[in-house]
Amino acid sequence: MGNLVKSLGIIGVSEGNGHPFSYCSIINGFSAEGLAASGWPGIYDYVRRRHASEFGVGDWKVTHAWTQDPEVTSKLCAACLIPNHVENYRDFLGNVDAVIVARDDFELHMRFALPFLEARMPVFVDKPLSADMGELRQLKPYLESGRLMSCSGMRYARELDEPRANLALYGQLKLIRGAIVLSWEKYGVHLLDAIFGMIAARPVSVLMSFSGNSTARISLDDGVTIQIDTLGATAPAFRLELFGTQRNGTFEIMDNFSMFRRMLWEFLNSIDTASPAVPVNKTLDVMRVLIAGRISRSEKREVRIDELEI
Repeated sequence: MGNLVKSLGIIGVSEGNGHPFSYCSIINGFSAEGLAASGWPGIYDYVRRRHASEFGVGDWKVTHAWTQDPEVTSKLCAACLIPNHVENYRDFLGNVDAVIVARDDFELHMRFALPFLEARMPVFVDKPLSADMGELRQLKPYLESGRLMSCSGMRYARELDEPRANLALYGQLKLIRGAIVLSWEKYGVHLLDAIFGMIAARPVSVLMSFSGNSTARISLDDGVTIQIDTLGATAPAFRLELFGTQRNGTFEIMDNFSMFRRMLWEFLNSIDTASPAVPVNKTLDVMRVLIAGRISRSEKREVRIDELEI
């Protein structure tokens, strides 16, 4: 499109996931009255605490919105200053420059993303991209072209800036351990993206064990073990721990605004550079670990990553 403002379409929402309200507030700014009435008090609380200079991402604006519930779409538009409430997400075609699928019901991601990818439009898909090997094979060329991006915002968590910059100071890593709320599929992926965003090693195998909580033990090709506990319904927990021969570190990841803003910046910058923001092998490794964990859980065995060819 030839406008000075670059136009985004947003697709949402899924149960328990307010990402459309977070993402659109960060890009567009927000109506205090509209966001307060949106039904997402936690998002309103952390967004209203930020300085005006932190809103906006280049020349991009969310101009079109769709959710499966017209009332929710109206609330989203009112909260985040979105001028166009559309009745069918396919109406984005020809009217926006890029699309954000801001839903974590990964079973539907392909349905929402593919029409735009086939139309050669850039698309961001919320985590996790897919838990289906056939879908990942179909999506791989779009990742390679830089037209598709998918990750958790925790890949860019502000609280992990120190270990990302200084990982060598930890010496030889012995163990990486994380704990997070809710399920392996929807929340374990947060920690996978955070961890694989820091390290160069690649996963070799996954073993899920169950003794009350869901625990994944991931073996890496450098001998390091990752342990991720997904705790189900519990008090908020977004913790990552590094244990090395020279230094240990514990990180509580809490700043959603910063991680989301960085992630959105990376996506929109990747459109300008026409190159993947996240290395393709990193995206696919995270998804293969996620799928291997599901298989390990159902078949009660250790699953090698090389069983899952993409």
